[in-house]
Amino acid sequence: MSANLTNLLIEATGQTLYMVAISAILGTLFGLPLGLFLATSQRGELLSSPWVNKVLGLVVNATRSVPFIILVVAIIPFTRMIAGTSIGTTAAIVPLTIATVPFIARLVENAIREINSGLIEAARAMGATPLQIVPQGAAARGAARRRLGLTLAIVSLIGYSAMVGAVGGEGLGDLGIRYGYQRFMPDVMAIVVIILIVLVQLVQSIGERIASAVDKRATKSGGQ
Repeated sequence: MSANLTNLLIEATGQTLYMVAISAILGTLFGLPLGLFLATSQRGELLSSPWVNKVLGLVVNATRSVPFIILVVAIIPFTRMIAGTSIGTTAAIVPLTIATVPFIARLVENAIREINSGLIEAARAMGATPLQIVPQGAAARGAARRRLGLTLAIVSLIGYSAMVGAVGGEGLGDLGIRYGYQRFMPDVMAIVVIILIVLVQLVQSIGERIASAVDKRATKSGGQ
């Protein structure tokens, strides 16, 4: 393999990591408060707003139901409005983030709904506000599970980042399509696939180790 292709692989890997990292951060920033609201806004709950909850729930479910490659094409005008262009690494972050937000929101919602309702009522009786109860309760319960969920979200993002290569999103997917497929270079395609597999395995391994460490710490604290 030529030095030029090696440089292209290094550059494409960096682009993929950039897309995944920024999308994961933005997806968490938007998905976390959305999940908090969805988990506490049904009728009779801390932030009771049943109609808003229903509408947001429908939007979240609809977004999760759309195949990612169709989502990318469908929101091209929105992507162009946000990023100034519909192609390139930065533009690809827009659909990647939109695909991540609903996943994170449901993950957070499910984690919060595991909090014992009796603990919530006790905290309310002691004068705690919803903004005090929800974050503290969520932090105390299911931390390991949430980290595994975030790991899964990042793994999905790696796969999505390869898909945006089909519509000019750059990164490893774009390299595999342009060189591996269009220029009939199976060795490049094979290397791209191997790099993607390695990235997924690294993320999965690191996520599982962190979740395991958090779970052991929580168990140890609970036993004391």
